[in-house]
This record gives sequence, C-alpha cells and structure tokens, in this order.
Amino acid sequence: MYAQSFGATTVGLNGIIVTVEVDIANGIPCLEIVGLPDASVRESKERVRAAIKNAGFEYPQKRITINLAPADLKKDSSGLDLPIAIGILCASGQLAQSAVEQKLFAAELSLEGRLRPVAGILPMVIEGKDQAFQEVFVAPENCQEAELTGSIAIGAADNLEQLVGYLTGRDELPAREKSVETESCHSYEVDFADIQGQLVAKRALEIAAAGGHNVIMVGPPGAGKTMLAKALPSIMPKMTNEEALEVTKIYSVSGMMDHVRGLVRTRPFRSPHHTTSAIGMIGGGRIPRPGEVSLSHYGVLFLDELPEFPRTVLEVLRQPLEDGQVTIARVNATVTYPAQILLISSANPCPCGFFGDPSGKCCCSAADIRRYTKKISGPLLDRIDIHLPVARLDYQDLVDKKQSESSATIRQRVEQVRQVERQRLSKWGVFCNGAMSHKQVVKTCQLSVEAEKLVKQAFQKLNLSARGYDRILKVSRTIADLAQSELIEGVHVAEAIHYRSKLFDGPTF
Repeated sequence: MYAQSFGATTVGLNGIIVTVEVDIANGIPCLEIVGLPDASVRESKERVRAAIKNAGFEYPQKRITINLAPADLKKDSSGLDLPIAIGILCASGQLAQSAVEQKLFAAELSLEGRLRPVAGILPMVIEGKDQAFQEVFVAPENCQEAELTGSIAIGAADNLEQLVGYLTGRDELPAREKSVETESCHSYEVDFADIQGQLVAKRALEIAAAGGHNVIMVGPPGAGKTMLAKALPSIMPKMTNEEALEVTKIYSVSGMMDHVRGLVRTRPFRSPHHTTSAIGMIGGGRIPRPGEVSLSHYGVLFLDELPEFPRTVLEVLRQPLEDGQVTIARVNATVTYPAQILLISSANPCPCGFFGDPSGKCCCSAADIRRYTKKISGPLLDRIDIHLPVARLDYQDLVDKKQSESSATIRQRVEQVRQVERQRLSKWGVFCNGAMSHKQVVKTCQLSVEAEKLVKQAFQKLNLSARGYDRILKVSRTIADLAQSELIEGVHVAEAIHYRSKLFDGPTF
C-alpha cells in the first residue's frame, strides 16, 4: 500500500519541504530508505521501528520502501523521523491518509516514541507557510520557536501516540503557553557609562557603529580593549524585525535557540578563541553549518589578540569583510550564509605587550616585534577602516567621578546617522557607509577644497592602496554625517586620516 507524508530539512538558511513516500509490499521484512539520506536519516529506521512499537502501534512485517523527494537533495535532518513514522502508519492502514493532508511534521523520535527537538525549525516553518501547509507539528521544545512566524497553526505533541490520537480526532493536544519575547535590545554586558576615560577610543567606536566600519585596537595589556569591544553592541542601532528574523534563522539552523524566547533582538556579539579553526570561523564542514562570521551577522565579531590566530584562519575573513556573505561549495550543495559583520579586533604592540608604553617595560627586539606584527597580512589590515591606538589609563582617569555618556545617549546619535545613510544609499540597496562600493563613494563623498588637499597628501605619504583611499573617504563621510554636514570638510578628513595612520613610530602594523 502506498502513502505519503511531508517533512522538512534545511539547506543553508532555507527550509526545504521533503515529500516522504512510503510503499509497503509483501516480501522479506526490511526497511529501505532512498533519496540521498545522510547517516542521521539512515539510522532513523531503527528509531522509527522502536518508536512505533513502543507507542502501541503495529510495525508492518513486510518490505517497506521509503523515498525522500526531491531525490537529488542530501537529507541530513533527524527531524524526518516523525514524517517517516506517520507515513508508515498511513501506508499500513493505522492512520487515514486524509488525516495528514496539508500537514507538516518535523521532529526526532526517541525509542519510546517521544518527540525530540531538532535544529532549523524556524526556516522549516517559514517554508511550510509559503507552501500553504495548514498545520505544523513539532516537539514541545520547538513550539515557541515555530510560533515566531505567527501565521500558521502549530501543534506540539509529547509523543507519537498523542499525535496520532489528535490526527484521528480521538484526543486533544495539551495546551501550550504562548511564547513571550524576553530578549531586550538593552540587555548588554557593558555600557559606555561604565568605561573610565578613553575618550578617543569611545569617539572612534561611535564612528564605527554609525558607519559600520571595522576597527583594530592596539595597546598594552589592561588598557581596556576588551571592555571597549564588549560595549560596542550597546550603541549600535536597534535591530529591525527583518534583521531579527534573519539572525534568528541563523541561530535556529545552528541549534542555538535553547535560551532564546522570541526573536533574537540583541545584536550578536561573538568572541571566538584564537584556537578556532578556519571552518569554525567561516562555516562549512561535511554538512555545511554557519561559522562565527555568520553567527555575528548584524552584530560584532570580536577577535581578541589578533596575531595569535593562525594565518589561515584570518585570511578566510577577506571575502565576508568585502562581500558581506560567505559562500561554501560542497559536492552535494552550495550554500550562502549572510555575514554583514562589524569586525572589532585587538592586539598587543609586541609579544610582551609593552612596546611604546611609557613604563619602558618592553624587552622585545626589533626582529621580535616585526615577526609578531607580520602575523597579520597587509590585505586583511587594508580591509579594516579604523586603526586605533589604546593607551593605558592614568590614575586620575580611574578615580574620576564624572559620569560618562551612557550607551543609550550615544545610540541616539548613531541611529540618527544611520537614518541619514539609509536615505542616501537605499537606492543601491546599501544601508551604511562602511558597505559602500567605489562607485557609491564617488557619488556620495563630496569634498571641500581643503579636504581634497588632505586626501591627496595622505595618499602619497601613507602609500595608500585604492581600497585604503576608499576607506578614508567612507570614514570621513561618517564623521561628516555625525557633524550633520553634507559636505566633507578638511577637519572630517583629518580625523579619518588620524585613524588610518601608523599606530606607533617603531616596527608596527
């Protein structure tokens, strides 16, 4: 007997509907799954068999053939357990085919028949809604995530027996508490008001947040580089609903929705350890999954102690910094993950960390310093807009009782600038100065006579590349926007050049 049910899997950030076709025929009892199943799907035959029996149903002692369509797409989700079990029950006559029409199933099965959560439920439900399914059935732990779409009925059953009882009209599913968003755009670890001194660094980070500019901070240990980086998300603009939904899809596919209620509305802040691999940073693997750059989408990727990262790991950052996305090609599929990140990195000026420090503690030779700083390639540094020296605080800065500006106050200025940028750049599909192409820089960066002279001098004295030239103009554009000036003046260019000049007089980046 033939029957079918519907499940789902994910490719990249997109949900894919999988038609589960089941045929039961006379022959030697066995279960065959075709349609490019991955190991997790092939192993489902044992989970499904035990779940059906332990839920009180009869497992057919016949030849069972299951086809997962489309057959040319690799299926890697254990969430196909439930639609496979439902298909077998329909094909064996224990459940009417009409009971599962226009219904989508996505859950893993335990051996006792309980429904377990799976990663990627949100994009699966979105695809189900787009394909006009009327109801989606998931594990209780996935219920709140599935309800984020808000426009399709969600059913959450504890076990297979309970679900079949509902489909046959015999039982009702238990009532579930509606999800309530608790993520707040103000729930950041560090506020700018908590940071003593460092006025130049705060100004530079405000420019970075307003224009979406990458930053590298160089200074001795204990100068406050990490604290400044952790405070940066608190002054970035609030996430729109579209941004929050896209970030939530990334975390859903990555299986990181355990502690999130509602959409992810807090700007991501990711700080991977320097032992992270290239795949961990950029994403990929045999079955592609998002890496740290995609988990930082619309947020901050903080690389502490940048020279300690392997050269191969740092070099993979070039494409996402330039294109705002990551493309991973595999034999079975090519997936693209978004990666519009604000890169914040920090480094010591030398191996001991005290080169250029007034204390005179540095004992590194010129060769040691040169070897240390050469760990970061020129092309990568060329993609970083703001090069920021961060000095240690004086005693007076530490004991100063004067209240610093709060993140909320700074965020208001940043949001005003972002609004100006959106109005200026929306016709090109760009929403911040840092993401402008050369063509857009030419059209939007009008320089005064004094500003043109300064840019020319900087280009010659600093030996700037074409990319470095564009970076200075982009930062100048943001500084002018903060000053509410349509024309880029000399003072704006001078400040931008200051953030691009050498960090120290000796061997340096």
